[in-house]
Amino acid sequence: MADGALSPGVNLEAFSQAIAAIQALRSSVTRVFDCLKDGMRNKETLEGREKGFVAAFQESLHSVSRDLGELERLSNLVGKPSENHPLHNSGLLSLDPVQDKTPLYSQLLQAYKWSNKLQYHAGLASGLLNQQSLKRSANQMGVSAKRRPKAQPTTLVLPPQYVDDVINRIDRMFPEMSIQLSRPNGTSAMLLVTLGKVLKVIVVMRSLFIDRTIVKGYSENVYTEDGKLDIWSKSNYQVFQKVTDHATTALLHYQLPQMPDVVVRSFMTWLRSYIKLFQAPCQRCGKFLQDGLPPTWRDFRTLEAFHDTCRQ
Repeated sequence: MADGALSPGVNLEAFSQAIAAIQALRSSVTRVFDCLKDGMRNKETLEGREKGFVAAFQESLHSVSRDLGELERLSNLVGKPSENHPLHNSGLLSLDPVQDKTPLYSQLLQAYKWSNKLQYHAGLASGLLNQQSLKRSANQMGVSAKRRPKAQPTTLVLPPQYVDDVINRIDRMFPEMSIQLSRPNGTSAMLLVTLGKVLKVIVVMRSLFIDRTIVKGYSENVYTEDGKLDIWSKSNYQVFQKVTDHATTALLHYQLPQMPDVVVRSFMTWLRSYIKLFQAPCQRCGKFLQDGLPPTWRDFRTLEAFHDTCRQ
């Protein structure tokens, strides 16, 4: 046995010699057919042509027989491959289902019944819709449009003095909450809400509508290098990042475009409930901490404290 092997039990050297023997056998067979094709040529007399043809044909046959014997000898030296030879995807051919055992007829019958039932119900639905079709003329549409009251446009631009009065009233409502109002970019107001010694909230407003809120810890810096409120960077603490997400959800909950002052007052009331962020237990599980975090969610109606996973 040679050291190199295609698989256990296969002689690599004998295998390469067998390939060479196959090539030699093919050449010998080709010469036999070439001899038969050429026939008796290049001889002057008929007897000489016959003898030359027979001699060349016999020599070609002996060459084929010799090469075939050599190939048989080498094939015995190659050996048999291991029974554990991987078949790869060809090994899955035996898993093909037998057509006689495939429930093709029952599946086709079920699909046919389902198709007939669908067509029947579609016909019934079409008949009902045709009976109750709504026919309106252009005149009727014009009359109804005239009678319909027009929605009053809501203005988004309120006087700055009115916004200041609303913020001052809210500031007086909650003694433990201080609100600082500034307008660094024109008429739009920005609020810095300090809730006790718990947290600070940056509120970006557009007239009297709240656009964005960022909640940070009481000891965190809320200003940029040029002294303006930092409205882009988030808190370094995960608990205040959670509160920021909940505050954004609260802005979507408190929506009343006709009375924006009520929306701001409701949001500030909800925000004031975080005065006991680290003191109130969860109303569902009764624990103060869960995964290292206090109850960061506040119910929009009852203002009760819940963990983020306990509120559902």
